[in-house]
Amino acid sequence: MSQPTMANLRKQFSKIYDQYINKIYRFIFLKVSSQEVAEDLTSEVFIRGWDSFRQGADIKNIQAFLYQIARNLVIDHYRQKSQVKTISAEFVQMVDPRLNLEEKAKIDSELDQVKFALSNINEDYQEVIIWRYLDQLSISEIAEILDKSEGAVRVALHRGLKELRNKLNTD
Repeated sequence: MSQPTMANLRKQFSKIYDQYINKIYRFIFLKVSSQEVAEDLTSEVFIRGWDSFRQGADIKNIQAFLYQIARNLVIDHYRQKSQVKTISAEFVQMVDPRLNLEEKAKIDSELDQVKFALSNINEDYQEVIIWRYLDQLSISEIAEILDKSEGAVRVALHRGLKELRNKLNTD
């Protein structure tokens, strides 16, 4: 069987990029709270992904592979900057435009409380909650990203949600 041409590789990776760019950016943005840093790190994820892809790396699950790169880059970013990780104040807006001003204000206030509570729980729990409920990844997909068993992911998700609930009830 012949090797794929560079043009075919670019075309394949372009589809991968289109499919995952928004999810990877959102994950990074929620971790770094800066649009500029999130854009830079997201670019780096896809540069590293492309390098591995074109070199013929044996990538079994491209989504898990990209999230692992993103996760490692966020960790490296904070190691270099020695900053505290927080969830962005510009959280994903999920407000229905048909709601009146009072309803929107109430939802915004609730979202702010969730953002604050989420930013104050264990980082591993943050990631599992973001991947499960914002990115809608399955337990098995999260397990692959973290290189853990599905049971361990379920336990982390359960503990994370419990910790989040406790933060919401005490704040």
